Order: sequence, then structure tokens, then C-alpha cells
Amino acid sequence: MHTATAAAPGATLADALSLLAAVTDELVVGTARDTHDAVSRRIHGLARRGLGDAAAPVETLHRGIAGAVYGGIGLALRGSSKGLDRLADAGVGGPSLEDGARGRFVRSAVNGLIGDELLRDRPQLALPMTVRADGRDVAVTSTDLCSAYPGATGRIVVFLHGLCENESYFNLHRDRTGTTYGEALAEMGWTPVYLRANTGLPIRENGVTLAGLLRDVAASWPVEVERIALVGHSMGGLIMRAALNVLALDGEADGQGWAARVTDVVTLGAPHTGAPIAWGIGHGARFLQLLPETSAFGRILDKRSVGVRDLVDGYVDELPPLKEARYRLVAATVTASARHPVGNVVGDYLVRPASAVGRDKRGTELFPDAETLHVGRTDHFGILNHPEVLAALRRWLA
Repeated sequence: MHTATAAAPGATLADALSLLAAVTDELVVGTARDTHDAVSRRIHGLARRGLGDAAAPVETLHRGIAGAVYGGIGLALRGSSKGLDRLADAGVGGPSLEDGARGRFVRSAVNGLIGDELLRDRPQLALPMTVRADGRDVAVTSTDLCSAYPGATGRIVVFLHGLCENESYFNLHRDRTGTTYGEALAEMGWTPVYLRANTGLPIRENGVTLAGLLRDVAASWPVEVERIALVGHSMGGLIMRAALNVLALDGEADGQGWAARVTDVVTLGAPHTGAPIAWGIGHGARFLQLLPETSAFGRILDKRSVGVRDLVDGYVDELPPLKEARYRLVAATVTASARHPVGNVVGDYLVRPASAVGRDKRGTELFPDAETLHVGRTDHFGILNHPEVLAALRRWLA
């Protein structure tokens, strides 16, 4: 696997196709091969019990043919992956994934699923945490921030997306409300700043990066920063909390840094105490690995990023919420009422309402003074640009 250099053109179509070929070899062909081998071993084992040595020639022939077929397919895929890597390294890898919305969508989704692996093995595909404006990265310098935010105000509202998402998710359902959270708050004098992150990395690691990024943004902002609001969807809310906790542990939260200007923290469907789907994937992987015939499928489920694994328990620590900030927690359920048995268990399909408001199984509240909002008859992505949440944001950030 090739390593990006300073002269590399960035993530291109060839990089994406190379990754696809490698994953197809490892997961698709590898799973079929290992499952086939496990099943054939069991069948041939039964045949040997009944036929003895007479079954050996058939078993040998079968293994030879299967090995040649799977080996040939795997060799072709690995060769294709290496060839595409060479094209990308030579600067002829085709269009950049950043040139279109589909490429950015795929790159963000893959980073959420295996972002830690990408950072290690294919860094040109791994996403750094960056400020985003008009579909491009904005360097955190006075010149670039002035250019990207010509009407910058002293009130900054920072938006961070969830797992496998990117900043464009904050434009979802715009047709429903005629506006977005960022646009509506801009009319109230806030300057919306959207971030993009590699959600496959550990939550705390992303929190450390976010703390440094916002420190630099505040220091280079075109005007004096008066107030900062943090709005995080799903995992984005956990990463924002992690950033504040990093500063608290370092003794910076009570100083003159950006954290001292944070007045509001809003989380939208954030799995503060964990997400059932992440727990289910982990247990499903272990269950499938109990039998040789299904163990390969278990490895597919087990091939998930540290970021996904972190969602099993959410982000819980012993530090209290930031004293100077007001916490607002939004939970959603597919049922009208959060108390409905189905809504209480299913939540918004990904996060249960108790987790979204920071309540654990023992009933302990992570945010005892927080204001909560329940939105019924919607799902995890329906709370983005939802009329009820929009009205609440206007009230909270007035």
C-alpha cells in the first residue's frame, strides 16, 4: 500500500478503487474461501468416516480446484490494487474524491467504518479534522478565515457531524423548513462554522484534535470572539464533550482560552451512554466466530473502527459538565411519546432516548441541570433541521 507524499494529489478515484479491490479480496473473497473451506472440511470429515481412505482423492481434488479458483481471484484483485496505487502515486489517479458530493460522501462513510485503519495504511484516504466552507477545507489562518467568513461576528456556532457523516448532513431536510440551523442562526448574528472529522478514530483522540483546532480558530478569528456554541449530531456531540474534558484535565477550561467562551453545548441524538447497534455488532461478531462455518462473517463485523467500538459505551467520564455552559440535549423517537414501549427501546433507530439525554441504566444523570427536548415521530437523521429543534435553537441561542 502506497503512502501519500507532499506531492501526492490527495485522495483520487484510483485510491478509492484500490481500496475497493483490497477490501473485496480480504472480506468478500476471503469470507467465501474460509466459509467454503470450513463447510467442505465438515463434509469431507463425514465422508472419511463412512468411506475411509476412498474419500481422500475426491477431497484432494476439491481442495485443489477451490484453492486455485480463490487464489486466482485474490491474486487478480491484489494485482489490481497495486496497479491502481501506482497510478495514484504517479499523479494519474483520476478525479479527486473531493471534487463531487458523492466522492465526499463515500470518503466520509469509509472513514467512519475503518478510519483508524486508513490513517495507518492509506493516509491519503484518511480525513483530517478541518474547518469546511463551500465544500473545501479552510486553513486556520487569519487570512484564510477572513476570506471564508467575510461577515464574521463575535459569536461562533460550531457544527460537528456524526459517524460516517460529513458537514453536508447539516443541509438535510432543508426543503422541509426552508432553512438550516446554520442559516437561521446566522440571521440572529451567529457565524456558523462547520467541521469535518475522521469519525473512525477514538472519540477522545478526536476530542484532543478538536480542542487544538478550536483554539487556533479562536486565536485567528477575524474579530474578537465573544461567545461560542457547540452543536453536535450523534458522535459529534461526544467529540465536543471530549474536547471540553481535555481542556478541563489540562486546567485550561477556566482560563482565557476558547473553552471559557463556550456558553452553550447542544447535542442532537448523541449516544452519551452508548448505542445498542454498536453493542449488537460486537456481540454478533463474537457469536458468529463460535463456529468455523460462520467465523469469517464474524470477522466482517469485527472489522470496524475504534470510533464505532467507542459507541458501545458512549462517552462517560467522571468530569462534570462545563460550569459556564448551558447543556441542551435533544432526543428523538419513532413514536410520538418517549414513554411508548417501542419508542423507549428503539429510540430513533440508532440511539435510545435515555442515552440521548445522558441517563445510564442506573438512572444516573450525566447532565443533571441540562434542558432536554424530545422530538417524536422522527428518526436519527430526522432531527437535522427539524422544525421543533430549530425553534428550540432560536430560543436557546437568543
